[in-house]
Amino acid sequence: MPGGRAVEPAARGATRIADRVVAKIASQAAREALDGEPGGPGGGTGAGGGADARRPPPHASVTVHEETARVRVSVELGYPADIGAHCRAVRRRIVERVRTLAGMEVPEVVVTVERLHSPHMERGAMERVR
Repeated sequence: MPGGRAVEPAARGATRIADRVVAKIASQAAREALDGEPGGPGGGTGAGGGADARRPPPHASVTVHEETARVRVSVELGYPADIGAHCRAVRRRIVERVRTLAGMEVPEVVVTVERLHSPHMERGAMERVR
């Protein structure tokens, strides 16, 4: 800076990322994790997988405090599926994407499985069992 001292980057201002923005990142990350997993509702190749536009996207809520975000996300999975593996994949992806895109640490991700979808159950509801 001519004739003066340069101001340190941290002293120039602050960036605040709204909770709803972090929630959107988390929701998209959960969708990405499930789309890549066999048996996930978005297009995996395992049992219970396959894209289904009727299934709602994951819903996330976030509490942000300074540089930390705590995330709660609800998902729907295909059945049968390894629920624990899907939840771990969702947690990993959310932590990775929030850290990368928002620059926040994520010490807690709570994954709630709201519903399991079975192609047999959905078809069975339309047909009469004899």
